[in-house]
Amino acid sequence: MDGVQQLDEIIPLLEVLIDDLRPEQLDDDTPCAKFTVNGVLEHMIGGASMFAPAFRGETTPSAVGSGSVQERWRDAMADLVGSVHVPGAQERTVASPFGDVPGAMFARYVAFDGLMHGWDIATATGQGYDPSDLLVADVDAFFRGLIKPEMRDGDTFAAETEPPADATPVERLAAFSGRTVPRTVGS
Repeated sequence: MDGVQQLDEIIPLLEVLIDDLRPEQLDDDTPCAKFTVNGVLEHMIGGASMFAPAFRGETTPSAVGSGSVQERWRDAMADLVGSVHVPGAQERTVASPFGDVPGAMFARYVAFDGLMHGWDIATATGQGYDPSDLLVADVDAFFRGLIKPEMRDGDTFAAETEPPADATPVERLAAFSGRTVPRTVGS
């Protein structure tokens, strides 16, 4: 499963979470230490507005638009997904936070980011989140090969945490990325 296929599977999962958000949940803290739910959405909007043009070979960030954070998120994700499908996007060099990389590699990183931030939102708001085991395994294999010790600076990624014994695959990936995974009752 390549990054485009991963994003095609992740975005609908995220849309369900975003559609079910209540206004009072936007200020809830998430397992991503520096973000509230609203902060995660704004982070994703900002990333999409920078990276969608890069996949198209453009240098000017996309306009974010107006409306609620959920409306702006939807617009930004539609732009991002459309951009990764543009012919040549996977071969194009993209300036990423960790250096210039092929679009195919960066699409996989964006998929990791979306998968984890979906888990953040679901965990913060008590919503269900059940990405397929195949999707999680593919994202996990890529991410474990990407992350380097110097990236665990406490800002980009924290130190790996220990997940509960009964953690799901996505929870294990969250723990590897430095998030604290809540223990379930009886664990």
